[in-house]
Amino acid sequence: AAATAAPEKKEFWRWQENTWFDETKNWKDAKIITCGIDVGSVSSQAVLVCDGELYGYNSMRTGNNSPDSAKNALQGIMDKIGMKLEDINYVVGTCYGRVNVPFAHKAITEIACHARGANYMGGNQVRTILDMGGQDCKAIHCDEKGKVTNFLMNDKCAAGTGRGMEVISDLMQIPIAELGPRSFDVETGPEAVSSICVVFAKSEALGLLKAGYTKNMVIAAYCQAMAERVVSLLERIGVKEGFFITGGIAKNPGVVKRIERLLGIKQVETKIDSQIAGALGAALFGYTLMQKQ
Repeated sequence: AAATAAPEKKEFWRWQENTWFDETKNWKDAKIITCGIDVGSVSSQAVLVCDGELYGYNSMRTGNNSPDSAKNALQGIMDKIGMKLEDINYVVGTCYGRVNVPFAHKAITEIACHARGANYMGGNQVRTILDMGGQDCKAIHCDEKGKVTNFLMNDKCAAGTGRGMEVISDLMQIPIAELGPRSFDVETGPEAVSSICVVFAKSEALGLLKAGYTKNMVIAAYCQAMAERVVSLLERIGVKEGFFITGGIAKNPGVVKRIERLLGIKQVETKIDSQIAGALGAALFGYTLMQKQ
């Protein structure tokens, strides 16, 4: 008898990859086209800016190799719109892989790029930015032009980051996009998990399930712990009005609403995908540099 194929393992942590471009515009009409590439630990984004305005982007999972992730991210949007690399005037790389974007003209730190991107996305009232990345978390202060005035980061541990959420998603066997909404589907908000270390949180979560917690209660406890951890980082730098969240976790209402509750302020809303802030900032820096030339 023919061997039966092993059932495909469901990857609950796999978030939605996303490509978008502005169908009302034609990039061929632009005088200056710049590109920002943000190769992060978990996700990679390529953003195209035409004459200083967001035109399109591709957001996808980072592979094992930064140069390839950079190429694939850009290729994903260029293929959609019929563009070639030589059509782009200037490329800026940022984040972990910034030195590994082989076709970049310049590399700029992700702190500067997230502030610049948040300023574009949330407007010039943005003053405090929380960047919740795949493996680190940053609190940034900026001025009305999106220039960084101060920052703090937690990069010692994957807790309070996208990677931590992926671990919980896989453990609970619940798709990552459902975690936030399900965290509110509880009768009373459970205590935050005591240890938010990803390694220990895993065993603690299993312990809570054994003790009779529902999956939703465990998710709520984890979202609460994540929010508390992030707020302690924000409180060390001080939160000014005009609060804006960037990074993949900004899409998780279970964490965002709890952060807002703890801080007593609402974040500035945007219609643009929060995950592209770094790459968008990089592309905008590219536009400024091109104008100077």
